Amino acid sequence: MRRTTTADRTDGCGCPGHDSGAGPSGRGFSRRSFLKRGAAVAAATSLTGTQLATQLAFASSPAYAGDTVVVLSFRGGFDGLSVVVPRGDANFAALRPNIRVPDAALLSTGDSRFGLHPGLAPLLPFWQAGTFGAVHAVGQDNPSRSHFEAMEEMERAAPGSSLRTGWIDRLLTTRGQGTSFQGCQVGSTSVSSAFIGPSPELGMYRIDDFNLSGSSSSTDLAAWDAALRGLNTGAPTVVGDPVATTLGALAQTGALTDAGYTEANGAVYDTNSDLAMSLRDVARLIKANIGLQMAAVDYGDWDMHSGLAVGTLDPSQGWMFDKMTELAGALAAFYTDLGPTLMAKTTLITLSEFGRRVEENGSHGVDHGHGNAVLLMGGGIVGGQVHGVWPGLSDSALNDGDLDVRTDYRNLLGEILVKRCGAGSVGSVFPGLTYTPIGIAHP
Repeated sequence: MRRTTTADRTDGCGCPGHDSGAGPSGRGFSRRSFLKRGAAVAAATSLTGTQLATQLAFASSPAYAGDTVVVLSFRGGFDGLSVVVPRGDANFAALRPNIRVPDAALLSTGDSRFGLHPGLAPLLPFWQAGTFGAVHAVGQDNPSRSHFEAMEEMERAAPGSSLRTGWIDRLLTTRGQGTSFQGCQVGSTSVSSAFIGPSPELGMYRIDDFNLSGSSSSTDLAAWDAALRGLNTGAPTVVGDPVATTLGALAQTGALTDAGYTEANGAVYDTNSDLAMSLRDVARLIKANIGLQMAAVDYGDWDMHSGLAVGTLDPSQGWMFDKMTELAGALAAFYTDLGPTLMAKTTLITLSEFGRRVEENGSHGVDHGHGNAVLLMGGGIVGGQVHGVWPGLSDSALNDGDLDVRTDYRNLLGEILVKRCGAGSVGSVFPGLTYTPIGIAHP
């Protein structure tokens, strides 16, 4: 099936700061702390893209024994109510008479309150095995209906404070200076707000495309390496260190490219899907055992103001079905490729800047809302169930027409960091948070 892209959609919301849900756009090579100083390594491969960005943050110490955490950000406003469907809430059918998935088509969660979108069928075995799950009614402390503002706040993750760094940067800072790959973005030359701060980050579109312009062989790269290191001999640390770490990263990715890659366990990635191919690179880096700690993948095109479904109660057509098909195929391939042993030390969590309104609009779509669903995958998560406090969809339970937020998304991240990554506390990463685990992860 052809992958749906933003270019296929002409019905953007047009709100201030709206980014079409695509996230950072550019493909190529970037190290912000280096590029801002105009160093020569800025002359690297650069392509054009709008749909996907993947950030990769690597181990700062070989002593790290926690999970690799993959944060999959659904940019554009994910409609969790169409994916983890509140089939047991009598108000839902009245609020969505045309676009909801009919009960008969839903996948069973084992919970009479909820069913899963049928496009997630490839992930049902993982749900039944307890390695895929969800949390409902999740959101931010100070919600916004602006894509830009909501995503900026989500990635800063410090409401009520004066901090301007991102939560991933703060996390990496607590772990100290790392390798060339301590912070890296794949799919964009502009890192997300979660990486803003003093920790350096590296940018690339794909492992196999990560190279210097004019460097087509290992001999060329060696010549560039010698020349650039020579030019920066005696340079200030703020200039010299990025050069050294960037050149080190080029050598590492060059080795991976030369070695090639074959998927394991019969996994098949859709080569037409940016999401699938980026998750393939994440799996590849995990298997390379070079200390990957954090991976953040941006997956856009969720701003479904119209055309969420086509026809009355037909879940097999429309924008959401296309997205669910791509998502499920990519995640199933990723899990299969890594296999149970590596997935036992890998945790994936989805986030989106906000959810959608409960009531459908007149264009078979849904407008910006607040409360949302979060998906979880990994050997260390408590799967096979829908976590969280369900507030209901009655008029009195709704928050200005939206699903009420009952779980702060930072508590989910905090629980993963504590239970799966060995963090003693989360206060330095999420200042002001009253950390309250809800049982999504095994210790």
